[in-house]
Amino acid sequence: MSLALELVGDGVEVLGIDSDPKVVQSMAGRLTHVVEADSTDEEALRQLSVHEFDRAVVGIGNDLEASILTASVLLTLGVPHVWAKAISHSHARILGQLGVHHVVRPEHDMGKRVAHLVRGRMLDYIEFDDGYAIVKTRPPVSIEGKPLGESGVRSRYGVTIVGIKREGEDFTHATAETVVRPGDLVIVSGPRQGVERFSELA
Repeated sequence: MSLALELVGDGVEVLGIDSDPKVVQSMAGRLTHVVEADSTDEEALRQLSVHEFDRAVVGIGNDLEASILTASVLLTLGVPHVWAKAISHSHARILGQLGVHHVVRPEHDMGKRVAHLVRGRMLDYIEFDDGYAIVKTRPPVSIEGKPLGESGVRSRYGVTIVGIKREGEDFTHATAETVVRPGDLVIVSGPRQGVERFSELA
């Protein structure tokens, strides 16, 4: 529901499908189109012209069978980009084996992200599949007052400061000449362990 509303807010046309009439009624007038239908029924989705859409999202989390069957129908219909929510590792594995293009585990991903934020000085954290991460954090005092090119951040910690934000200003791209000041926030990229170590420096 929140994803659909976010997309509509960005000007994207959204067709919402749900078997629960209460959900359909609550979303009427909020989405471009919303219909009550069985998403596991291939003929029903064909009549709704779902095969003409570029992207489809399966947001079913509490009914594994319906989630898997819906994803299978969407793939059979030839939807080019199918996204699906998974509630467990095994659910994610099955969706991947079906050929779902993008499997998302929101609770798992948010848990990992929040764990990093809770235990350190990071203000935001994004990790990619290959162990690469980007974080927003406060810089250590040791690099303040000198150009980044002279701070030795990359050689000492194996990470790169790619952006910087000063209070009252927008984020800007960091260069070798950028001087970090007290109170700045920095965007740091690199291997997960490297950005974790860097963000824990005082």
